[in-house]
Amino acid sequence: MQELTKAIQETASRLLQDKEVELVVGFAAGSLPLRNTPCFVRRPEDVQRLVWGYGCENNLANYLRLRPEKLAVVAKGCDSRSIVELIKENQINREKLVIIGVPCQGMIDRQKVARLLAGRELLEAEVKDGQVELRGKGFSETVPCAQLLHESCKTCRHPNPVLFDIMLGEPVVAGEDENAGDTADYEAKTPEEKRAYLNQELSRCIRCYACRQACPMCFCEECFADCTLPRWLSKSSLNAQDNLFFQAVRALHLAGRCVDCGACDRACPMGIDLRHLTHKMVQDVEDIFGYTAGMSLEEKAPLAAPVGSSTLNHS
Repeated sequence: MQELTKAIQETASRLLQDKEVELVVGFAAGSLPLRNTPCFVRRPEDVQRLVWGYGCENNLANYLRLRPEKLAVVAKGCDSRSIVELIKENQINREKLVIIGVPCQGMIDRQKVARLLAGRELLEAEVKDGQVELRGKGFSETVPCAQLLHESCKTCRHPNPVLFDIMLGEPVVAGEDENAGDTADYEAKTPEEKRAYLNQELSRCIRCYACRQACPMCFCEECFADCTLPRWLSKSSLNAQDNLFFQAVRALHLAGRCVDCGACDRACPMGIDLRHLTHKMVQDVEDIFGYTAGMSLEEKAPLAAPVGSSTLNHS
């Protein structure tokens, strides 16, 4: 991690000093353990703020749309795939973007850490040799990092950037478990059981739209949820059916565009597992159309292809 951090800082410094870019978007250390925050560096002397580690979970593609200046971004696998889709949808000018690719080892889920500590306050965390030492008042526990990764990281098949101008570090091997967590259990449910489960989960939704705001692919000028003519759903979050309708329509809007980065899931303040919808939708697009979002600038999204084209998997 320290080597990657140093490489990112050196690369950012060179790009800014040579005036190849005006801005570098990366991560800085957060105020809490295992928490890093998006960082915007414009001067070479500020590159020491840039870091890399298990807390760099934000999808930085969310900060690149329609930027007028030429900039560089530190991109892991899911970030780079989102960037590919945004370029294809004319939301990012490829000629004004330098992509600094970094291999991703997966990001630690702070909710899993909180459950592990069972109410104890985490004051310090140190990662070394694939283990994280969690320290607080009167306790110290060492846990394998792999045990605490986000579910989206456990199922990630593309941890290395698919599009980059500068690649730092050595590629990492993708995990083999495509049904980590309880996704397989969800798939085994009947349609009635799935609907009942989703209604129960989404009954906790407060309709804050944090999931929408965190998603790099949600960029409509006016979201259907905000539309008043016609009005598609009520403004009250007490209606579980409307909550399910919002998430179902959002998932359909992301079909063939979602890279399963888990940003929506992490953003939810109510702890709702939104990946039951997004992960299933990603799998269906791959099964039906043979398409994986964000892998190629040339390949058209399945729903943008002509009807009857070879994109559809008839098998």
